[in-house]
Amino acid sequence: MLAGELARGGARVVVLEKRHGRTTESRASTLHARTMEILDSRGLLPDLGNPPNEPRGHFGGIPMDLTLPGPHPGQWKVPQTKTEAVLEEWALPLGVDVRCGHTLAAVGEVGGQVEAEALGADGVLRLRARYLVACDGEDSTVRGLIGAEFPGTDAGRELIRADVAGIDVPARRFQRLERGLAIAARNPQGVTRVMVHEFGSTAGRRTGEPSFAEVAAVWQRVTGEDITGGTPLWVNSFGDASRQLARYRHGRILFAGDAAHRQMPIGGQALNLGLQDAFNLGWKLAAVVRGDAGDDLLDTYHDERHAVGRRVLANIRTQATMLLGGPEVEPVRTLLGELITREEVRGHLAGMISGLDVRYPVDGPEHPLLGARLPHALVRTGVGRAATAELLRAAPGGLLLRPAGLAGAPAADWADRVTTVSGEPEPGSALDGAGTVLVRPDGHVAWVGPEGDGLRAALHRWFGPAR
Repeated sequence: MLAGELARGGARVVVLEKRHGRTTESRASTLHARTMEILDSRGLLPDLGNPPNEPRGHFGGIPMDLTLPGPHPGQWKVPQTKTEAVLEEWALPLGVDVRCGHTLAAVGEVGGQVEAEALGADGVLRLRARYLVACDGEDSTVRGLIGAEFPGTDAGRELIRADVAGIDVPARRFQRLERGLAIAARNPQGVTRVMVHEFGSTAGRRTGEPSFAEVAAVWQRVTGEDITGGTPLWVNSFGDASRQLARYRHGRILFAGDAAHRQMPIGGQALNLGLQDAFNLGWKLAAVVRGDAGDDLLDTYHDERHAVGRRVLANIRTQATMLLGGPEVEPVRTLLGELITREEVRGHLAGMISGLDVRYPVDGPEHPLLGARLPHALVRTGVGRAATAELLRAAPGGLLLRPAGLAGAPAADWADRVTTVSGEPEPGSALDGAGTVLVRPDGHVAWVGPEGDGLRAALHRWFGPAR
């Protein structure tokens, strides 16, 4: 996502990858509503095919409806290999240079640029660039090389899991038994994913993935079932570590995804959080590299995404306690189960998990839309009706949506970066009566209200000086 956004913005991008080709692991990734909107805004949804949609999710193992107003409610199950392929195949034609099979050995700022050295099959590769973005996972090499402060806690508890063929066990969705937590689900191909945690057990330091024998032994102690006769296809573990970089920006080196935050992957939030980091950063970095905006625009990446990450990590820690805690957490689970039946509580938690409630601290006249994502609405333009997602796809940079019939266009001096659309939102929609709405390339509203000097200031703030 980051590489595609940068290349789409006109920046030359080189991607170094340690892997020697796309992963063959077939596990499904969970794409939430906001991520689906992001992919839709770049015209990538058709490439995902027709993934299954699940309107229900959970909070700490307590079932709940995740649907909220919008075109992509709930969660969408997409093989991770498919998600990776769609993003890679979008980026490559834009000119992204992907170098597989490299291990980063050194990185640092030198003379107003970043220098990096990586080891590959052909020896040492040296690169110089204006900026470097570390998207290299929770054990980030870049983070270690520059000594970035990464406060938080290591894992104290863990879930171990396996995809197993040839077993027949009851389906379980966050079933809390006397001795632990057990989860089991069989896919259409007959492969069963089992996940298990034994209450009171602690997460030791692992040097590799657990063995299938370990998974089977814990599963039997917790459920009483023998799965040793199955064929393991994939085994791994994940703990409840919770860490976040003190700063997402270190001069010309920036961090996104798991390199910036480590969390238990509950409900697929880790993947979505990382993609949304990249989407926030990509257009800003492209604007700076093109010379459209000043370097200070990159500071807003930390300001906006660090706060979002901190909130997501907090809800994941809460869910981890509810899932992996012993009998002592039952009163909390009971109370939350009662509260979730209240629509305002359900909606609040669904917005948090889906990413639809993210609202950035944007200057401007107070308005419910300011800083929030552009909501789904139908707009009547001179050529017919269009959904806001269609308008965003047609606007390669920013979008200025203004009421029909207004004279003049304050965005004319930014016409090379902002597409102006005149139209009228459908009555009763979230945009009805909003007036003029300025939308950033990431789909978040940067200005809303009557046109005036404040609009020009917002255009300058987010899109650089007028031309």
